[in-house]
Amino acid sequence: MSFVITVYVPEAIVMASDSRQSITVTGQTPDGKKLPPVQTIASDFTYKTFLLRKQRVGISVYGNTLIGKVQIESNIKRLEEERLGDNDPIDKVLDKLISYFKEKSPDADTAFHVAGFKKEKGVSIPHVYACHIGRNERNRVNLDPAANQVKYGCSWGGQSDVISTILKPYQLLGPDNKPIAAPRFPIIYDSMNVQDAIDFAIYAVRTTIDTMQFQARAKNVGGPIDVLLLMPEEEKWIQKKELHATS
Repeated sequence: MSFVITVYVPEAIVMASDSRQSITVTGQTPDGKKLPPVQTIASDFTYKTFLLRKQRVGISVYGNTLIGKVQIESNIKRLEEERLGDNDPIDKVLDKLISYFKEKSPDADTAFHVAGFKKEKGVSIPHVYACHIGRNERNRVNLDPAANQVKYGCSWGGQSDVISTILKPYQLLGPDNKPIAAPRFPIIYDSMNVQDAIDFAIYAVRTTIDTMQFQARAKNVGGPIDVLLLMPEEEKWIQKKELHATS
């Protein structure tokens, strides 16, 4: 499992993800009896957010990241080399990504956030999409279809119960120990600046990791946090884990 988040505010798009890859191991006893499956940590150095520099598009992935027994990083590189044109706009990148992974594994429990800016009538318009390969889902999450205009907010995927519980409480106990409606304090994304969007994305991933650490549950979100910033005229890594030697 993973946790990824994409925050879209008026000036920028911020994408963040954890680095943990967990796997479920099955086995059997010497006499052939199946043992209960065990979830274990395979790595804390898995890339889940990627920057396509030529297309100026960001991609985050969650769910199954081993497609055809190949790491997601290798698949993204193959997609970039084999399918994408240097000037492909974000909607074409999305089409080609879905087609590529559908061919590799049509029923994959793999989902993506795909984000970037597209020139429309000379103006840079943010596009943020969420798609799921196995469920044939595709949705532009930063568009209000009723008003046909861009909206601001955030989308997350993967192990989302921690942050959902914090940001979307539905009830609490009153003085008589009876449930009452919880107050809702909105986050005003329309007025959020770039630094606050970065801080919020890191907060969401870090809070998920830190909360799960103390819960009696599988620790399937963890490791370093990668953060990618996309703006109309610039895209850069705010933080990204690097290869290094260990003693």
